[in-house]
Amino acid sequence: MDIELSKIYAVWLREVKRYTNSKSRMVSSLGMPLLFLVALGGGFSALVPGFNYQAFILPGILAMTVLFTSVFAGVSIIWDREFGFLKEMLAAPASRQTIVIGRTLGGATTAIIQGLIILVLGFAFTGTPVPPLANLVGILLLMIVMSSSLVAFGIALASVVQEVETFQLVQTLLVMPLIFLSNALFPMDKMPVWLQDVSRVNPISYSVDGLRTLMIGAGSFGLGTDFAVAFAGLVVMILAASYLFSKTSI
Repeated sequence: MDIELSKIYAVWLREVKRYTNSKSRMVSSLGMPLLFLVALGGGFSALVPGFNYQAFILPGILAMTVLFTSVFAGVSIIWDREFGFLKEMLAAPASRQTIVIGRTLGGATTAIIQGLIILVLGFAFTGTPVPPLANLVGILLLMIVMSSSLVAFGIALASVVQEVETFQLVQTLLVMPLIFLSNALFPMDKMPVWLQDVSRVNPISYSVDGLRTLMIGAGSFGLGTDFAVAFAGLVVMILAASYLFSKTSI
């Protein structure tokens, strides 16, 4: 068990170092979330006097940041396959499940770092009061579960997609609808009925709802339901990533 833990740590450390060594990636990945928060949030807040729309969408922007960063972590598998490093990892005395866990934790760590930066900037830009410590711990826990499940999803996707271009295209086709067909940007009770139904079956909606409940106390589904769906998604995605990565070819 100690040996496996050391291997997980080695894979995790590599993923984190790849992220921290790429300053341009760290900065550029903050651009779109901040644009949504400042431009879209500020514009809608001006249209609806008395309603701080920026504070309302802050949980959604946080979820968007975690979503994009987490899923994109899967592209490293494709790069490793193209440059031959994946073959070396698979030839090492480590199970593929160990590699999946290490990559999942590494990708989740980078996503959480990005999310925390957006969270701090969001509190500063929107004037949203900082919630109590217990709520902050809950936010961090939900971010960990959400990011881990989404990184696992990215790994599963990268296990069946061979080209970087295809991965990026599929990622865009999947990620953007997950955000816009959730409650990230609009209140559930203001949506058309069909969009409410779609939002209820969108797992991202429950993570956003949990974050919103913990930040501003404006959830719709209940915190217990939000965490239950998030943990269920994590289990499903880890199992899917482990299975598909075990079948991946060099």
